[in-house]
Amino acid sequence: MSEAQALPEVTGRMFLYEQPELLMKEKHGDLGITPASHPFGFASKVRALPVTLGEIPSAIKDYPLIFMSQEQPQLLAVTGLYDDFNLFVDDNGNWEDFSYIPGYVRRYPFGVAAEASGERMAVVIDRGFEGLTTTGENRLFEDGQMTQQTQAAVDFVKTYERDRQQTEQFAKLLNHHELIQQQTAHYTPSGASEPVTFAQYFGVDEERLKALPIETKMELESQGVLALIYALLISMGNWRLLLQRRAKRFNLTEQDVFKPLVSN
Repeated sequence: MSEAQALPEVTGRMFLYEQPELLMKEKHGDLGITPASHPFGFASKVRALPVTLGEIPSAIKDYPLIFMSQEQPQLLAVTGLYDDFNLFVDDNGNWEDFSYIPGYVRRYPFGVAAEASGERMAVVIDRGFEGLTTTGENRLFEDGQMTQQTQAAVDFVKTYERDRQQTEQFAKLLNHHELIQQQTAHYTPSGASEPVTFAQYFGVDEERLKALPIETKMELESQGVLALIYALLISMGNWRLLLQRRAKRFNLTEQDVFKPLVSN
């Protein structure tokens, strides 16, 4: 068996990664990275992206922040409605100016993979990334060592992973207090007498939060999470902005904004 065949491999799938491989000089020593022609094109068809606890203060400016479910309370930023279009990525693969870009996509093509036991983490790189080639401008390794740029990318994904783990604990805490509940988003078009329900999601239940005993709220505040919980509620105001963004992107009327696009 050759040395290359004996190298460890990533098993399973990673969201948005085509061919994740453990980053190592034996596999990637002759590769470099050139910026992609469509920088965020790989995320142009997603309606939601993972975000972490530390991103909440920035992300609430642009996105409704929800949870995948009660059973899987992964924190997500909603980026699209109805169709597989990320409303923050234009046709040239650029993220909209002045909008917050989630760390999950900023770290790409680097990422983190966990062992089946979950005890150890390893840095990965997407071998399917178009800008990863033998002629790439920014080398991954030089003289068998990570370059400064590669090391900075690795440091970023490690920091992101620590924040992700804290986010898991945050979600478990909310579930412990039964704050994550199924919710609906409504909008009343001009001239209409009844609101339209355009999204169902899992989010913080405002009434349950209000009903928490004062002692529990004080405990949440002492843990530094009460303000973040209220921030999630504030982010719900972005549902309306998301509708407006969709109407502008596809030149839709106020009535048609609630309908999926018709494919030719």
